[in-house]
Amino acid sequence: MTEDKIEMDVMGITYSQIQQGAYALLLKQRNGDLRVPIVVGIPEAQSIAMRLEHVMPPRPMSHDLMVSMFHAFGISLDEVLIYRFSDGVFMSKLKLSTNGQDLELEARTSDAIALALRTNAPIYTTQEVLNKTGFVIKDSEQGKVAVKPKRSLEDLTVEELQQKLTRAVKHEKYELAAKIQKTINDKLGKPSTGIDLPN
Repeated sequence: MTEDKIEMDVMGITYSQIQQGAYALLLKQRNGDLRVPIVVGIPEAQSIAMRLEHVMPPRPMSHDLMVSMFHAFGISLDEVLIYRFSDGVFMSKLKLSTNGQDLELEARTSDAIALALRTNAPIYTTQEVLNKTGFVIKDSEQGKVAVKPKRSLEDLTVEELQQKLTRAVKHEKYELAAKIQKTINDKLGKPSTGIDLPN
């Protein structure tokens, strides 16, 4: 590790103030006060948020599949390095090792961080990137940074909706359960006739 590398932690996801229909992934300097916002798309934001919340999807997402392939082929993700910021874009590398060989691959920063969270790999940036993009959050804004990307019921799969329906009924949230059931019926092309619990 060079002295120029600064370790970062994922602080959370919030709605992007810069780009409509996107989210901002917020990184924080591990031993300092600076924060770095990175604009990410909705699928990447959902993937990162699900990992932060320890949510297991019914089927593996793309990043889960990549980590499974890493394990299957004996590949270790040793670190992620966000090494440059140019024209509004963060440049990142995956530092991998396999069979005693070190590899570096270019990656989108959102993908790199989603993989790092799934493998407990450290995330680093450089002092230059931190100088260009870092800022200090005021105390009054501290509570605004961990907003999770919300998925509407229409964005969920039928399996996810059925799991959500079971939980809603279990906790006696019948109004929510009715909305979920209607969404399931709409997806399946069935008329809405009431709450139909999955077997």
